[in-house]
Amino acid sequence: MPFGALLLAGVAMAGLLPSGAALAQAESREGIYLQNQILMLRQELEMLRRGGAVPVAPQLPPPGRGGAPAAGGEIVAQLLERVGLLEEEVRRQRGRAEQAEFATRTLQQQIEKLQGDMEYRFNALESRGGAPAGTPPPAGRPGGGQQQGTLNPPGNTPSAPAGPATPPAPRTPELALREGQAALARRDYAAAEAAAREVLAARNSPRAQDAGILLGASLAGKRDYQNAALAYDDAYRRSRNSARAPEAMVGLANAFNGFGAKREACQTLDDLRSQFPRLAANVAERVGQARRNAGCR
Repeated sequence: MPFGALLLAGVAMAGLLPSGAALAQAESREGIYLQNQILMLRQELEMLRRGGAVPVAPQLPPPGRGGAPAAGGEIVAQLLERVGLLEEEVRRQRGRAEQAEFATRTLQQQIEKLQGDMEYRFNALESRGGAPAGTPPPAGRPGGGQQQGTLNPPGNTPSAPAGPATPPAPRTPELALREGQAALARRDYAAAEAAAREVLAARNSPRAQDAGILLGASLAGKRDYQNAALAYDDAYRRSRNSARAPEAMVGLANAFNGFGAKREACQTLDDLRSQFPRLAANVAERVGQARRNAGCR
């Protein structure tokens, strides 16, 4: 399952989670403490060697002869074992800190994406203009046209007030996607993103997956790889078995690779290979290029 699919489920609980940055900072402090312990052990080992308690020559006397070398060898073995344990603990702490930091960053990006979608829809509603049906005309202007206090001449019937201007019909999803693809081809990523969001703003649009892939491509063109990954993952989840689902997964892998999440990129490509063993030639070529870019095995 693509990594981004797990992120959307955690957005609703983002306010209940502890700060991931604080967790990563605490684990970083533990890692620094462990690294200091390793450094101290290495310094002790070096002092033992320089002091002669630990022979460095390859010919060591057998245990029980000389006393000091055998004891020094045991101390060395214990120190090396402690160093190995501490280094392993440092690696575990570092991995946990990286996971916490990545999860926190992804949740923050998801919240920013939701806020951006809400602002876009609000601005789209404002740009349409006009009052809702049933709204009374402003006070002092009966009929919305003649000012209060003016009289009509006898026998002169006022003409019906002109209705509000009819707003232009919105673009069809097909037209918006066609113009968005043309904008993407000429690297007008802002126009391509606007066209994609216009289609996504319509509920239950049959072209929502196409719009999601266009949105991911436009964000990736702007090097906004984190939000591009979310857009591609949304597009994939809209129809996991559609003909364009492999394109969404390739875009998701490239977006992961764009912000350094190579492991997630390779995992996504492995899922793509297992779910879609037969790909079109152009998609298979993009998959191979994505695996090379991410350094997948």
